[in-house]
Amino acid sequence: MKRIVVTGMGMVTPLGVTVSQSWNNLIAGKSGLGQTQQCDVSDLACQISGEVKLSQEPDAAEKGYLNLDNFIAPRDQSKLGKWGLFSVAAADEALKDAGWNPQTDHDRERTGVLVGSGIGGLDGIYQASVALFEKGPRRVNPFFIPSCLINLASGTISIKYGLRGPNHAVVTACATGAHAIGDAARIIQYGDADVMVAGGTEAAICRVGLAGFSALRALSTGYNDRPTEASRPWDKGRDGFVMGEGAGVVVLEELEHAKKRGAKIYAELVGYGLSGDAYHITAPQEDGDGAYRAVKMALERAKIDITDIGYINAHGTSTPAGDIVEIRAMKRLFGSHIKNMTMSSTKSATGHLLGAAGSMEAIFSIMAMREGILPPTLNLRDPDPEAEGLDLVPLKAKEKKVDYVLSNSFGFGGTNASVIFKRFS
Repeated sequence: MKRIVVTGMGMVTPLGVTVSQSWNNLIAGKSGLGQTQQCDVSDLACQISGEVKLSQEPDAAEKGYLNLDNFIAPRDQSKLGKWGLFSVAAADEALKDAGWNPQTDHDRERTGVLVGSGIGGLDGIYQASVALFEKGPRRVNPFFIPSCLINLASGTISIKYGLRGPNHAVVTACATGAHAIGDAARIIQYGDADVMVAGGTEAAICRVGLAGFSALRALSTGYNDRPTEASRPWDKGRDGFVMGEGAGVVVLEELEHAKKRGAKIYAELVGYGLSGDAYHITAPQEDGDGAYRAVKMALERAKIDITDIGYINAHGTSTPAGDIVEIRAMKRLFGSHIKNMTMSSTKSATGHLLGAAGSMEAIFSIMAMREGILPPTLNLRDPDPEAEGLDLVPLKAKEKKVDYVLSNSFGFGGTNASVIFKRFS
């Protein structure tokens, strides 16, 4: 079986607009959550979110702001929507980081894209509906339909960089980013590409998105006056997740291809597991069996023992039910070894990026392994009884060398994905 390595990484998050910015703010214990600015939330139950900061200033990136004009011409931005624009920015960083800019027909045909989203152009659908209702059909953006199609993120990246290999997309709710990475790795393993640009993107912070998740009683509503405290995985005071936005993209490469061109290698992807709960549309199975089986499969694919895993980047959304289900699944699988492991939820700092969460958290997991610093779970001051006794990195990052990291992602519909990365040497 061909070995798959990570040679480039890019991200846009509420914590920053590059990998280094996001990572440095994460381990410093900073929060990317605040009062929602991009739409009117005065009448909504949840008024907070994790927004990406935008600016058109030339030095925007240095200040932690994203200037979309640097990636897509202003006249073309309405053809894609913000959710897709985030993916282009993250892919641009990842490709430059990997030093991969294929110029020959062969190299372009052997490089593919697999970037997905959980919801895609939700805000575009909302805006088009309002325009149609208030102003009539002639005021609907002619690019409304393509700007909402989830495969258009991959399509735009493919067109922009001339990548002619597999052009695909994944849509598995909040497991999208992890599934995209795992499925892209399999495309390389089957020999259909040498390089894949893979990840997830999301920009669902809008009136209809916030209203919809609020109606579902999934969002935090008790911390509108204290947004940085709202995302608190495993804490007794948790009352729902906080919506975030952004993108995470990695460049996956067949090992020999990467070595031949002298690429730097961040980590090796050694395990990928996926499963279905077959239980409920939105509620997780109480015993966490689906999550258990996804992680178990990833471990079997990696051909490692449970004792090899040193760190888990948990799904940990800060919902009352979901957090405990994941704890139960991990206790069942890892047994007594779980007390020797470290697990944290970076959603405490970024909020929940839905379809982008899995790929963003995969990058954070790789960075944790490379830097020997495990990111904190913010706001974890009073752990749920089922979480007591576990090393959940409360409040502050901790130094610890680990050789294998696991990243979990679970989504509506009972879909589960887990990826395992190994230190490359």
